[in-house]
Amino acid sequence: MKNNSKSFRIQLYLKRIFDILFSIVALIILSPIMLLVSAAILITMGRPILFCQPRIGYKGKEFVIYKFRTMNNAKDEKGKLLPDEKRLTRLGRIIRSLTLDELPELINVIKGEMSIIGPRALLIEYKDLYTPEQWRRHEMPPGMAGPVLASGRNLLDWEEKFKLDVWYVDNWSLWLDFKILSKTFWKVLKREGVSAEGFATMPRFTGEKKIPLEP
Repeated sequence: MKNNSKSFRIQLYLKRIFDILFSIVALIILSPIMLLVSAAILITMGRPILFCQPRIGYKGKEFVIYKFRTMNNAKDEKGKLLPDEKRLTRLGRIIRSLTLDELPELINVIKGEMSIIGPRALLIEYKDLYTPEQWRRHEMPPGMAGPVLASGRNLLDWEEKFKLDVWYVDNWSLWLDFKILSKTFWKVLKREGVSAEGFATMPRFTGEKKIPLEP
Protein backbone atom coordinates (compact mmCIF):
# COMPACT_ATOMS: atom_id res chain seq x y z
CA MET A 1 0.00 0.00 0.00
CA LYS A 2 1.50 3.31 -1.06
CA ASN A 3 0.46 5.23 2.03
CA ASN A 4 2.47 8.29 1.06
CA SER A 5 0.80 8.76 -2.31
CA LYS A 6 -1.51 11.69 -2.94
CA SER A 7 -4.32 9.33 -3.96
CA PHE A 8 -4.02 7.39 -0.72
CA ARG A 9 -4.08 10.56 1.40
CA ILE A 10 -7.20 11.79 -0.40
CA GLN A 11 -8.95 8.46 0.10
CA LEU A 12 -7.97 8.41 3.77
CA TYR A 13 -9.40 11.94 4.13
CA LEU A 14 -12.65 10.84 2.49
CA LYS A 15 -12.72 7.80 4.75
CA ARG A 16 -12.55 10.10 7.77
CA ILE A 17 -15.39 12.27 6.46
CA PHE A 18 -17.52 9.16 5.90
CA ASP A 19 -16.71 7.92 9.41
CA ILE A 20 -17.89 11.14 11.02
CA LEU A 21 -21.09 11.45 8.98
CA PHE A 22 -21.97 7.75 9.34
CA SER A 23 -21.36 7.82 13.10
CA ILE A 24 -23.47 10.93 13.70
CA VAL A 25 -26.39 9.55 11.67
CA ALA A 26 -26.06 6.13 13.32
CA LEU A 27 -26.06 7.64 16.82
CA ILE A 28 -29.20 9.62 16.03
CA ILE A 29 -31.05 6.65 14.53
CA LEU A 30 -29.87 4.12 17.11
CA SER A 31 -30.17 6.34 20.19
CA PRO A 32 -33.49 4.77 21.31
CA ILE A 33 -31.93 1.29 21.15
CA MET A 34 -28.84 2.50 23.01
CA LEU A 35 -31.03 4.02 25.73
CA LEU A 36 -32.95 0.73 26.10
CA VAL A 37 -29.72 -1.27 26.32
CA SER A 38 -28.34 1.19 28.88
CA ALA A 39 -31.50 0.88 31.00
CA ALA A 40 -31.43 -2.93 30.81
CA ILE A 41 -27.79 -3.02 31.93
CA LEU A 42 -28.47 -0.58 34.77
CA ILE A 43 -31.41 -2.66 36.02
CA THR A 44 -29.76 -6.09 35.76
CA MET A 45 -26.10 -5.32 36.50
CA GLY A 46 -25.99 -1.80 37.89
CA ARG A 47 -23.23 0.64 37.13
CA PRO A 48 -21.08 1.09 35.15
CA ILE A 49 -23.10 0.83 31.96
CA LEU A 50 -20.09 1.14 29.69
CA PHE A 51 -17.05 -1.12 29.60
CA CYS A 52 -13.93 0.98 29.05
CA GLN A 53 -10.60 -0.63 28.24
CA PRO A 54 -7.25 0.50 26.79
CA ARG A 55 -6.58 -0.84 23.29
CA ILE A 56 -3.90 -0.51 20.62
CA GLY A 57 -4.88 1.81 17.80
CA TYR A 58 -3.51 3.41 14.66
CA LYS A 59 0.29 3.17 14.43
CA GLY A 60 0.40 1.59 17.89
CA LYS A 61 -1.13 4.54 19.73
CA GLU A 62 -3.15 3.54 22.79
CA PHE A 63 -6.73 4.69 23.36
CA VAL A 64 -9.71 3.73 25.52
CA ILE A 65 -12.45 1.81 23.73
CA TYR A 66 -16.11 2.08 24.76
CA LYS A 67 -18.50 -0.87 24.75
CA PHE A 68 -21.73 -1.76 26.51
CA ARG A 69 -20.99 -3.84 29.59
CA THR A 70 -21.93 -7.51 29.18
CA MET A 71 -20.24 -9.14 32.20
CA ASN A 72 -20.62 -9.01 35.96
CA ASN A 73 -17.73 -8.70 38.41
CA ALA A 74 -17.98 -12.18 39.94
CA LYS A 75 -14.74 -13.29 41.63
CA ASP A 76 -13.36 -16.54 43.02
CA GLU A 77 -12.47 -17.19 46.65
CA LYS A 78 -9.08 -15.49 46.14
CA GLY A 79 -10.71 -12.30 44.89
CA LYS A 80 -9.68 -12.89 41.27
CA LEU A 81 -12.19 -12.24 38.49
CA LEU A 82 -13.71 -15.41 37.06
CA PRO A 83 -13.08 -16.25 33.37
CA ASP A 84 -15.05 -14.18 30.85
CA GLU A 85 -17.35 -17.03 29.88
CA LYS A 86 -18.45 -17.43 33.52
CA ARG A 87 -19.09 -13.71 34.03
CA LEU A 88 -21.04 -13.18 30.82
CA THR A 89 -24.63 -12.56 31.85
CA ARG A 90 -27.81 -13.69 30.08
CA LEU A 91 -28.46 -10.11 28.99
CA GLY A 92 -24.82 -9.86 27.93
CA ARG A 93 -25.19 -12.87 25.65
CA ILE A 94 -28.18 -11.26 23.96
CA ILE A 95 -26.38 -7.94 23.58
CA ARG A 96 -23.35 -9.66 22.07
CA SER A 97 -25.36 -11.91 19.76
CA LEU A 98 -26.96 -8.78 18.29
CA THR A 99 -23.59 -6.93 18.27
CA LEU A 100 -25.20 -4.14 20.30
CA ASP A 101 -22.21 -4.03 22.65
CA GLU A 102 -20.22 -2.38 19.85
CA LEU A 103 -22.49 0.66 19.43
CA PRO A 104 -20.67 2.95 21.91
CA GLU A 105 -17.60 2.62 19.68
CA LEU A 106 -19.31 5.17 17.45
CA ILE A 107 -18.02 7.69 20.00
CA ASN A 108 -14.48 6.42 19.41
CA VAL A 109 -15.02 6.89 15.67
CA ILE A 110 -16.17 10.49 16.09
CA LYS A 111 -13.15 11.17 18.32
CA GLY A 112 -10.87 9.91 15.54
CA GLU A 113 -9.58 6.92 17.51
CA MET A 114 -11.35 4.38 15.31
CA SER A 115 -12.91 4.01 11.88
CA ILE A 116 -16.13 2.30 10.83
CA ILE A 117 -14.06 -0.26 8.88
CA GLY A 118 -10.62 -1.53 9.83
CA PRO A 119 -8.74 -4.21 11.78
CA ARG A 120 -10.10 -4.83 15.27
CA ALA A 121 -8.50 -2.90 18.14
CA LEU A 122 -6.97 -5.54 20.38
CA LEU A 123 -5.69 -5.68 23.96
CA ILE A 124 -2.63 -3.73 25.12
CA GLU A 125 -1.15 -6.93 26.57
CA TYR A 126 -0.74 -8.31 23.04
CA LYS A 127 1.65 -5.52 22.06
CA ASP A 128 4.89 -7.46 22.41
CA LEU A 129 3.46 -10.72 21.06
CA TYR A 130 3.01 -9.73 17.43
CA THR A 131 5.46 -10.72 14.72
CA PRO A 132 6.66 -7.75 12.62
CA GLU A 133 4.27 -8.86 9.86
CA GLN A 134 1.31 -9.09 12.23
CA TRP A 135 2.12 -5.65 13.64
CA ARG A 136 1.45 -4.18 10.19
CA ARG A 137 -2.27 -4.47 10.96
CA HIS A 138 -1.84 -1.17 12.83
CA GLU A 139 -0.95 0.70 9.64
CA MET A 140 -4.66 1.49 9.28
CA PRO A 141 -7.03 2.86 11.94
CA PRO A 142 -8.87 0.14 13.89
CA GLY A 143 -12.48 -0.41 12.94
CA MET A 144 -15.84 -1.31 14.42
CA ALA A 145 -16.20 -3.75 11.54
CA GLY A 146 -13.53 -5.15 9.28
CA PRO A 147 -12.23 -8.03 7.19
CA VAL A 148 -12.33 -10.46 10.13
CA LEU A 149 -15.93 -9.77 11.11
CA ALA A 150 -17.00 -10.00 7.47
CA SER A 151 -15.16 -13.30 6.97
CA GLY A 152 -16.06 -15.38 10.01
CA ARG A 153 -15.35 -13.35 13.12
CA ASN A 154 -14.45 -15.62 16.05
CA LEU A 155 -14.79 -18.79 14.01
CA LEU A 156 -11.33 -17.92 12.66
CA ASP A 157 -8.13 -18.57 14.57
CA TRP A 158 -5.65 -15.81 15.37
CA GLU A 159 -3.35 -16.58 12.45
CA GLU A 160 -6.23 -16.37 9.99
CA LYS A 161 -7.40 -13.09 11.53
CA PHE A 162 -4.00 -11.44 11.28
CA LYS A 163 -3.55 -12.56 7.67
CA LEU A 164 -6.88 -10.95 6.80
CA ASP A 165 -5.93 -7.74 8.63
CA VAL A 166 -2.60 -7.43 6.81
CA TRP A 167 -4.31 -8.22 3.50
CA TYR A 168 -6.74 -5.40 4.23
CA VAL A 169 -3.88 -2.98 4.91
CA ASP A 170 -2.18 -3.93 1.65
CA ASN A 171 -5.34 -3.75 -0.45
CA TRP A 172 -7.30 -0.98 1.23
CA SER A 173 -9.55 1.32 -0.79
CA LEU A 174 -12.86 3.06 -0.20
CA TRP A 175 -14.51 0.47 -2.44
CA LEU A 176 -13.10 -2.34 -0.28
CA ASP A 177 -14.54 -0.63 2.82
CA PHE A 178 -17.94 -0.46 1.14
CA LYS A 179 -17.85 -4.18 0.27
CA ILE A 180 -16.80 -5.12 3.82
CA LEU A 181 -19.53 -2.91 5.33
CA SER A 182 -22.19 -4.51 3.12
CA LYS A 183 -21.01 -8.01 3.97
CA THR A 184 -20.85 -7.17 7.67
CA PHE A 185 -24.53 -6.26 7.82
CA TRP A 186 -25.44 -9.76 6.69
CA LYS A 187 -23.04 -11.39 9.15
CA VAL A 188 -24.51 -9.38 12.02
CA LEU A 189 -28.06 -10.21 11.01
CA LYS A 190 -27.18 -13.91 10.87
CA ARG A 191 -25.33 -13.65 14.23
CA GLU A 192 -22.44 -15.68 12.81
CA GLY A 193 -19.17 -16.19 14.65
CA VAL A 194 -20.02 -14.20 17.78
CA SER A 195 -17.85 -16.46 19.94
CA ALA A 196 -15.43 -19.35 19.61
CA GLU A 197 -16.61 -22.63 21.08
CA GLY A 198 -16.16 -22.66 24.86
CA PHE A 199 -15.27 -18.95 25.09
CA ALA A 200 -17.14 -15.69 25.61
CA THR A 201 -15.37 -14.39 22.51
CA MET A 202 -11.96 -15.89 21.66
CA PRO A 203 -9.10 -17.55 23.54
CA ARG A 204 -6.39 -15.04 24.35
CA PHE A 205 -3.65 -14.43 21.83
CA THR A 206 -0.39 -15.85 23.17
CA GLY A 207 1.85 -14.97 20.24
CA GLU A 208 4.10 -17.02 18.00
CA LYS A 209 7.30 -15.51 19.30
CA LYS A 210 7.96 -12.60 21.56
CA ILE A 211 9.72 -9.83 19.66
CA PRO A 212 9.88 -6.57 21.65
CA LEU A 213 8.80 -3.64 19.53
CA GLU A 214 10.75 -0.46 19.32
CA PRO A 215 9.03 2.49 21.03
